[in-house]
Amino acid sequence: MVLHTMSQTVVLGVIGSDAHVVGITILEQAFSAAGFDVINLGVQTSQEEFAEAAVDHDAEAVLVSSLYGHAEQDCQGFHEVLDAAEVDAVTYIGGNLAVGQDEFEQTRRTFRELGFDRVFDSETDPEDAIEALRQDLQITPTESERATISS
Repeated sequence: MVLHTMSQTVVLGVIGSDAHVVGITILEQAFSAAGFDVINLGVQTSQEEFAEAAVDHDAEAVLVSSLYGHAEQDCQGFHEVLDAAEVDAVTYIGGNLAVGQDEFEQTRRTFRELGFDRVFDSETDPEDAIEALRQDLQITPTESERATISS
């Protein structure tokens, strides 16, 4: 019988030609502290690099960061690239997603239509994203506590 470790793998990176590293550094630390295995692809990550990393590490989640306001262009076709690579992961995007951030609900709708499971603005606390991911992956603290006790 194969025993899977409880840790879930998340792939994290800044898409497109965005070079803002602070946000993903904070996210990497927060998700690691929360018990996730974090594969940080760094800045200026291509769609294909996200897909390859998700496949290589059998990731449960792909977290895309974008702070320079061009995420919509950068994410066109992103889910087709993931599908082509047979990536089965929840996808989140967060940051400063649109120049002039008019109505965030509109921005959220845009990225939901692009295929993202959740969309976060730049004010989101990493804890909120971690909580959302636990819900989406159905990780309950009681499960992991039980696993700890029984192992």
